[in-house]
Amino acid sequence: MPVDEQAPEQTSHYGWRSRIAALAYIFVCLELGMFLLLIPWLELWERNFFAALTPPWSGLWNNLYLRGAVSGLGLINLGIALSELLAFLRRFFR
Repeated sequence: MPVDEQAPEQTSHYGWRSRIAALAYIFVCLELGMFLLLIPWLELWERNFFAALTPPWSGLWNNLYLRGAVSGLGLINLGIALSELLAFLRRFFR
């Protein structure tokens, strides 16, 4: 292959499907993050199916460390949603 020939420029072309998929992923991460962040601190957490199913484990369900760990997972999901949103905006709206 001669040196003078250059490979055609590859343009980053993203179709509407990849945009919708990216937005859906961002939305799922955002919703999951908000759910995991807020639910452990509501009364609904204490009255769930699994806590009623195993009464000896109710102490585990009401443990503040477990609630904090679940909320921490929610914060991680919100961070993922934010980073994906910024990458989406950079990628599709240059």
